[in-house]
This record gives sequence, C-alpha cells and structure tokens, in this order.
Amino acid sequence: MNAEQPVTPASTPWKVVLRNTAYILAALLIFLFALDLMISSLQHLGQDAADVIILATSNPFTGLFIGLLVTAIIQSSSATTAMAVALMASGSMTLGTAIPIIMGANVGTTITSTIVSLGFITSKKEFRRAVTIGTYHDFFNILTVIVLFPLEYYFGFLSGLAQYLGSNLFNEPLGNSPGNFSLLGWGFGSFVKLIVTTINNEFVLIVLSVVLLFSSILFFRRVISKMLGIQQERFQHFFFENSLKSFGWGLLITAIIRSSTVTTSLVVPLVAKKIVKIKAAVPFVLGANIGTTITAFIAALFNSNAAISVAIAHFLFNAIGVILFYLVPVVKELPLKLADGLGRLTLKYRLAGFLYLLLTFFAIPFSLIYFNKDAVLIHELTYRQQNLITQQSNTYKIVSKIYPHHIMANMLMYKPPAAIDEDLSQILTVYRRNNLLIINNELFELNRSGFCRDAEDDYGKYKNCILRVVPTLTLVPGLAADSVFVFEKQWYQPERVDSTRVRLYVSAALNLVVKKEKVDVAGRVIEQEFLIALQSK
Repeated sequence: MNAEQPVTPASTPWKVVLRNTAYILAALLIFLFALDLMISSLQHLGQDAADVIILATSNPFTGLFIGLLVTAIIQSSSATTAMAVALMASGSMTLGTAIPIIMGANVGTTITSTIVSLGFITSKKEFRRAVTIGTYHDFFNILTVIVLFPLEYYFGFLSGLAQYLGSNLFNEPLGNSPGNFSLLGWGFGSFVKLIVTTINNEFVLIVLSVVLLFSSILFFRRVISKMLGIQQERFQHFFFENSLKSFGWGLLITAIIRSSTVTTSLVVPLVAKKIVKIKAAVPFVLGANIGTTITAFIAALFNSNAAISVAIAHFLFNAIGVILFYLVPVVKELPLKLADGLGRLTLKYRLAGFLYLLLTFFAIPFSLIYFNKDAVLIHELTYRQQNLITQQSNTYKIVSKIYPHHIMANMLMYKPPAAIDEDLSQILTVYRRNNLLIINNELFELNRSGFCRDAEDDYGKYKNCILRVVPTLTLVPGLAADSVFVFEKQWYQPERVDSTRVRLYVSAALNLVVKKEKVDVAGRVIEQEFLIALQSK
C-alpha cells in the first residue's frame, strides 16, 4: 500500500512553529528573570561578600583566567558574559574588572572545538584538518588578547572606548553607579522581591539564578538548533558559498543560538571530512565570534546606565580582532598558519594536541596569575563625616583598587553609617595622566599655587583654584597624606548651593580626595569629611 499517511495535528508546520516560538519566548523570559534575580541577590550580599568578589577579580590576570576557566567548565561564554553584566549592574564589579573576564571567556569558549578536533585522533587523514580548524578559533582569540589586553591594562583602551561610545550613543554616564536594575519592572520586580524575601539567603538565590541562567541558554540553544535543522549536509554549499555569506551565516546563527561553541564545533567535522574547505570555514568562525556578543546586549538592554559598556566592550574586542586578523593583509594568515603548524605537529606527535590543551587553558593562565600577583593594590579607606554645627558624625568606607602600571583606578563607596550589611552606594572611576587627575568626571589639574580654572556642575558654573600645596598633611594621629593640593570651588551663583565654597584636599601621591570642607559666607568651616584610616590588603 502506498497510501499517504494522514498528517496529525501535532505535525502541522504552523503549529510546530508556534510551539517552538513559545519555547523561545519562554527561554528568553527565564534568562531575563534569572539575570534580574542574580542582580538582586548580589546587591544584598553585603560588604564581606563584595570584598571577596573585589579581591578575586582585582588582578586583571586573575580576571582573565576566571573568565577562561568558568567558560571552559560550563561550555558557554554567553553565560559568563551575562554574569559579568549582572555583577557590574549590581555594583560588585567595575567595567575595568569585567573586561579581562570577557576576554578570558572568549578564549575559554574555544576549548570545545579543540576537544572535538582531538576526537579525530584515530583517523590520520582527517586529524590534521580537524586540529587546524579546531584551534584556529583558539589562536584568533589568543592573538586578540595578546594585542588588546596590554592596551587595556596600561591605557584603559577598551574600557575608555566603550565608555565613550556608551555615553555618546546611549547617554551612559562615565562614573556609573548601581541603580534599581529591573529588567521588566511591570512583571519581574515584585516577583523577584517576593522570592528574595521568601528564601532570604543570598547564596542560595545566586545558585538558583545561575542554574536558571545556564539552563535557559541551553534550552534556547536546543530549540533554535532544532528549528534551523542544523545538519552537516545543509552546510555544504548553502552556508559557505563565499566569504561574505559564510561570515554572515556564522554571525546570524550564533546570534540566534547564542553560542559560538556550538557553531564553531559543528564546522570541525565538516572540514575534517573535506565537506568544507578550511579557508571557507574561517569567515564562518569569525562571524560566530561577532554573533556571540548578542547575549551581553540582551542582558544590558533594559539597563544601559549600568551595563551597556560591558556589551560594547565585548563587541569591540571581537570586532577589532576580526579587523586585525582577517582584514589586515600582513597578519591575516597568522592565526591560520599557527593552527596549521599545530595540526602538522599534532599529526606527527599525537601528544602535542593534549599538551597544547593543558598549557593554553590551565598552565599558562596559572603562571600569569602567579607572576602578576602584585599587579593591583587594594586599600580600604575609612572616612569620617562631621557637621560642626549639629555635631553629628558618621563614617563610610571606600574600597580602592589601584593598578601601579595603569592610568585608571576604581573606588567602591559604601553608604554611611558603616555597618555589617553596608550597601554599595557608588562606583567612582579615577583616571590619572601626568598632572591631570579625574575623579568621577571632576577634573583636577595639579598645578602651581594660585592656578584657577572654570568648570561647571549640577549647581552651575564655578571657579576652582589651588589655594596652596602642602608637602605633608596630617589627617589624624598616625595618618598623613603627601603632596596635597588644596582646591577651593566657588560658584558664580552662590544662591543655588548650600555653601558658597567647597575645599577639596587632593593627594597627588594617593590620587584621592583625603579631606573635604564646606565653608559658609563668613569663612567658617561648617561641614567636613576626612580620611581616618587606610588599610592595605
């Protein structure tokens, strides 16, 4: 009998599409909800937990390895970058700290295609080609890190460019501070608060949010892959007809699936079996590298002020890598030659591939951490605020991260009064280049006594003059600051502010405001705050 089988309602194409679309929307909502829950949990961790995160990620080399290792373990750079967005949005991490983690995630995600390529070890004809294309993604990202990591470490290249684009394209302030991060305030806000209140355990909440985040990405990936019908036969000519088409399909599929791990790993057996040529697969891999940045944009979409710079930095890292190592003729062939060389070596010495895996993803990162353990200085600063009229007084803390070879530092300010469960109030970004010092968008020019410059803030235009330069200023018994410039701010419209003058004592040695005074019309100091303790970690 050749009678056709009846088509069941379940197999009706439009119903299948509707069902899969519902699955995609559900996975996306779970992803956004998990991100919101993670941020809310992180914001309630308190100073002790915040200090752990700060110390763990303060060294850029440590951050690079954390991103690499976490991504290699969970097999998803999308989840790692989403976590970086959540940490920055919660105030537990700064942009300068998040960027090395994202760089590490880009390298860590390539371990899958490398492992897949080593799976062809039993076939001599296919093994070399598999290793070549499997490690091309590795070398591309490693070379990009080699170029951009020093530029970021010494000059703040990516973070500065990302903040510039964020402030101009998305109106993101340079000195961003954690706010009320609510992805879909009309639906998630109250539900997240209910869960946080009911469970009332930040670590359980974070584990729950991570599980939901990762599960939603895996589920999303599986549904989309099934919808697209990704099979090896369909890649033969349709996806690799020319370089531009190959790049575009790599970008599009990865953006939809949200996993460069899957798309790049799928190419390995195609190249190994000569279904696709190596040079035809390269643009597809590079497109996948750009497409994977979509996750950070989705995560930051609903709160540009807190995290859009992370998404921009992630995109810039991959885009600059493509420009350097695919469009520049001089270095275009370098990643491919390195991958091909490793393929030849691995074909001759099978152990070489496994040795490369161990060195690249474990031994070298650990060595970088060890030899750069002093790359960052951590200081815990305690300030005292005093109102000399009401005699009220309280204290607050700032955790300062200073990079000796870096123009940028970060300070995390905690709200007064100091308590066990202090909440993060603000992230202050500090830049220092020669005699110019910028603290959270306020410029201090360390010049001679009597030097003045005009500026403007929320209260209007003002004149900022250097009254004097003090070689050593004693703040409290046993604590002094060197090379202190005493600035006085006087507004041209004094009726718009509480006090007509503000004096700021800026230490050029510490790159800190060590003392602040408010002065009334009669010249009396009515309020002051000053550094009373400096503890190094």
